Amino acid sequence: MSETTIDKTTVLVVDDVSDNLILISLSLQDMGYRVLTASNGEEAVAVARRARPDLILMDIAMPGLDGLGATRRIRSQAELRSIPIVAITAFETDGFRRAAFDAGFDGYLTKPFDFVRLNNLIKMLLPDQEVTTDDLSQGETTGTLQDETTELARKS
Repeated sequence: MSETTIDKTTVLVVDDVSDNLILISLSLQDMGYRVLTASNGEEAVAVARRARPDLILMDIAMPGLDGLGATRRIRSQAELRSIPIVAITAFETDGFRRAAFDAGFDGYLTKPFDFVRLNNLIKMLLPDQEVTTDDLSQGETTGTLQDETTELARKS
């Protein structure tokens, strides 16, 4: 994949913990993505409406409008409905995972996560980017990536 493809890709990162927001944003910028940020669900919906990012990474547990509610609001708007949204959360239970997919999430990653896995998931969810064998560092990464996107495949 060429760098020009990544350079055009805008990712909205939503997290109420500023350290997480900074870490994820800087890591994505290092990978070549354009990054927008929001620190709560209300702000995420507003930024998504204005900027129409290519992908959203959304924390689930936030005060006020949480990630589930923000995702439902984004999904309720026809012009935003096709934007892939990935949950980035500390919650590892099946209940939270089901709630995320029921709310409209397309992927689910638990914190702390491997940025190679995140990059590969982004590429998998965006139609103009491909995951190549060079992008996959180890068999474990491939297996985990498949686990993270199993629900996506079931929806197709």
